Amino acid sequence: MKATFKKYLLNFKQASGTSRGVMHTKETYFLIIQDDGKIGIGECGLFRGLSYDDRLDYSDKMQWVCDHIHLGVDALWNELREWPSIQFGVEQAFLSLQSNHPFVLFPSLFTESKKAISINGLVWMGTPEFMQQQIQDKIANGFKCIKIKIGAIDFEEEMNLLAGIRTHFTPEMIEIRVDANGGFSKSEALNKLIQLSEYKIHSIEQPIKQKQYDSMADLCKTTPVPIALDEELIGVTKVNDKENLLLKIKPKYIILKPSLVGGFKGTKEWIEIAERLGIGWWITSALESNIGLNAIAQFTFTLENKMPQGLGTGGLFTNNFESNLYVKNGHLWFDDAIDVSIENILNQLKKE
Repeated sequence: MKATFKKYLLNFKQASGTSRGVMHTKETYFLIIQDDGKIGIGECGLFRGLSYDDRLDYSDKMQWVCDHIHLGVDALWNELREWPSIQFGVEQAFLSLQSNHPFVLFPSLFTESKKAISINGLVWMGTPEFMQQQIQDKIANGFKCIKIKIGAIDFEEEMNLLAGIRTHFTPEMIEIRVDANGGFSKSEALNKLIQLSEYKIHSIEQPIKQKQYDSMADLCKTTPVPIALDEELIGVTKVNDKENLLLKIKPKYIILKPSLVGGFKGTKEWIEIAERLGIGWWITSALESNIGLNAIAQFTFTLENKMPQGLGTGGLFTNNFESNLYVKNGHLWFDDAIDVSIENILNQLKKE
């Protein structure tokens, strides 16, 4: 068995805005394992500026994994507790290697094209006109759940966008989720949540920046809009620490990005604790390429969560990879008639 890795830069079709700034490119890494004539591939979805393992020696750790690939997936995962995005890539690569097809990691009715995953339609930050157009497009394309990133334009303008939706669509017709990405200050957060509650918001992700535990716990007690923790989970790698965090803050929901919380196993640790504490959850992608997104989607389907999931479509990038995934009427589908070639993927990686 031998392993190699490759860095790859995904290029956005258009600059994408969040409260953390505007992104033009997204760096990611791929782990490729070869053994007895078979090939497995996994995406280590590093997210610069957000990932717990955003470190200067990331490539060195990738090389360490390649040098120790003989240890196997379980031993490597345990050794990589401080490197959640690499944990995710290792899990994928071994599943890919062991599968009858390198891109069918979790065989199910989803990969047989018989069932789909309900997803939210994501509205990116931008001018009011740009955001309004996105909202109209998502609703026209059959989405029943819209997620709107807020915090980049004037708050009143954002309220106007929400008011526009609610003028025409009841909460039963269109569910609205908002994502502040930690953009509110502690002093203004509750007042803004009260204003948001006018529009029957399903939930708000990460209203204030992470690691303000007392303030977030107080907000969760008093908010009229259910709070979902997102960035708050990043870097919490020990099971006891995960439980203590949820016990202290007591959110309504947690949002799990496998690239940021230790892959499939790390995600399952969070889910087990959350369900025991009566906390809801859903899965979200984190700007992975189609390779990582495909893995997350297949994994998500096996969890049988009926809520709309936060899975992208891979359509944001100009140089993404071929994929079986497509969106129809607010659902993510897997087209098993498309035979994605591992050789074509590897050739595309070599060209970069």
